[in-house]
Amino acid sequence: MITGKYPSLRLRRGRKSDWSRRLIEENNLSPNDFILPIFLIDGKNKKETIKSMPGVYRYSLDKIGYIIDKAIKNGLPMVALFPYTNSKKKNALGSEALNEDNLVCKAIQLIKRKYKNQIGVMSDIALDPYTSHGHDGLIRSGYVLNDETVEILIQQSLIQAQMGCDVLAPSDMMDGRIGKIRKSLDREGYQMTQILSYAVKYASNYYGPFRDAVGSRNLLKGDKKNYQMDFKNSNEALREVSLDIKEGADMVMVKPGLPYLDIIKLIKDSFKIPVLAYQVSGEYSLIANGIQKGLVSNEIILESLIAFKRAGANAIVSYYADKLDVILK
Repeated sequence: MITGKYPSLRLRRGRKSDWSRRLIEENNLSPNDFILPIFLIDGKNKKETIKSMPGVYRYSLDKIGYIIDKAIKNGLPMVALFPYTNSKKKNALGSEALNEDNLVCKAIQLIKRKYKNQIGVMSDIALDPYTSHGHDGLIRSGYVLNDETVEILIQQSLIQAQMGCDVLAPSDMMDGRIGKIRKSLDREGYQMTQILSYAVKYASNYYGPFRDAVGSRNLLKGDKKNYQMDFKNSNEALREVSLDIKEGADMVMVKPGLPYLDIIKLIKDSFKIPVLAYQVSGEYSLIANGIQKGLVSNEIILESLIAFKRAGANAIVSYYADKLDVILK
């Protein structure tokens, strides 16, 4: 609460000079606040444009060394891996998710073998990059099955942990999967493998460009409203987070980010657990296209990222994470 009154109290005094503004600023960003998503593709010497995401690319495994080198140089603590799976490898069961020689598994091994613990590796636990129908789980009569899907996710988690993944990030929104994955990891000797739960993932309209990036947009039949959250709800987010904490989540994710700053703050204030935000593909592309067309200035990037910190996010998954040397200059 502010004590005092005008004219003896003038808040503009603190805003008069650059040094003064820097002295009293409440939130700031550093490379430690960011996770860089990397899209993977089969083949060699590939750097593929993603048309709906200006400045973001898919990389073949022989190209990701440059990305990791830059991430380490810029001080990023972690990268997140997402595969573009060849359509020939997709089926209704998402079987490629359990292939120990799939893109993600090979990338994890490559990064950990070359870079050891210089940088953390996070991998997505979900079936949508691997299914022919584009959903995050097994389907029966048009409905995504919960418990049967969880059994597949457990296997996927164990395989990726075996490959050396540091942080498993279940993004599927199946009930009960955090507890079962945690118990399975502990039983198999992976007690120190962390779980970042996408505890609060809304059925959002902001995911379109990401689905382009992983090749699932044109495959998706129907929507994901019977397992992802209704964007009209906030108390439900507290219930989801509470359950995942009890089941063993080390950190939780709110996705999307900017439209849900109220949810980030609500969760941080309620649970005091590490909360991450995902500045999703639709948010990124709206900003990037606005800049390209001259509708907004580059400074909107920093403004959008600071908003996450102001809301209480511990870290941000952002496609701008590989441009921090310019953004934070």
